[in-house]
Amino acid sequence: MNSVGIVGLGLYIPESTMTAKEISEATNGIWSEEAVIKKLGIVEKTIPGEDDGTQEMGVRAAFDALKDANISPEEIDVILCMGEEWKEYPLTTSALYIQGKIGAKNAWGIDIQNRCCTTVSALKIAKDMLLADDSINTVMIVGGYRNGDFVDYSDSNMSMMYNLSAGGGAIILKKNSGKNIVLGSHVKADGTFARDAGVEIGGIENPFNESNVLEGYKSLRLMDAKHMKDGLNEVSMPNWFECIDKALEKSGLRREDIDYLAVLHFKKSMHDFMLKELGLQEEQSIYLSDYGHMGQVDQILSLKLALKEGKVKDGSVVLMIAAGIGYVWSANVIKWGEC
Repeated sequence: MNSVGIVGLGLYIPESTMTAKEISEATNGIWSEEAVIKKLGIVEKTIPGEDDGTQEMGVRAAFDALKDANISPEEIDVILCMGEEWKEYPLTTSALYIQGKIGAKNAWGIDIQNRCCTTVSALKIAKDMLLADDSINTVMIVGGYRNGDFVDYSDSNMSMMYNLSAGGGAIILKKNSGKNIVLGSHVKADGTFARDAGVEIGGIENPFNESNVLEGYKSLRLMDAKHMKDGLNEVSMPNWFECIDKALEKSGLRREDIDYLAVLHFKKSMHDFMLKELGLQEEQSIYLSDYGHMGQVDQILSLKLALKEGKVKDGSVVLMIAAGIGYVWSANVIKWGEC
């Protein structure tokens, strides 16, 4: 029986940072430095430097993954770009830019989007492609993220996105690699939240004009804050745990089999609640308080850090979970080590 495993992980993390104190100052003191640290869980976060474009950060992460996998770019058959739509040039295809820059001349590529769920969703897509098509043997999932550029810190409704940071990540998957096997996945969506949050100015519905350009570049907003907050309070956690339990069931596992949780950055109280509900200890995850929320790069970052710190080793069952505005929840399971 064919299987799909992870053979390489790549990261690019910008050197520039924004501290909790600087976030507090950007809110004009509405959020104190202490509250930013203790409630929002941000000690500091990465922010893009001058040359840290979304596509370029993806390229740098791709090279890092190729080095980690010890393979040549010519071995890649497909590139699934999970990088964000906010990039150097609109209407360019990031997967193809990355393909050209890294020399993956035998690969075709496509951009996919599921907001902060994209990496976890892409793992399912890549696995299904590898198992379904005999001509595909190696897939790279890759991309960059810097949606924090759009955050208006004076908008109190946006406190849930004050953590948005910047970085790039990549995963290389190979058919029958014999290690780091991708097991079950589950994704669930609720499109009634589709336009509750997003960049409000600059699209077809509300295009740029001479009077709204500056506002537009800080217009990532909760466009229906009440509906989103009230609705998510009712359905978010049940939907998330449904994804987790179904991904585990598809893997022939249960919650007590989880060794490590690779989870996106969100407020500390929610992180602690998630660990408790899954029966996990604090050391079985990494809280990304020194990085912020790199969108769909978070799970790659978390896994990379966990491997470095010895929290994930041969035989570890890794649960990756994510959620993205729109709204979508996802989970997948990886059995780390030789198989």
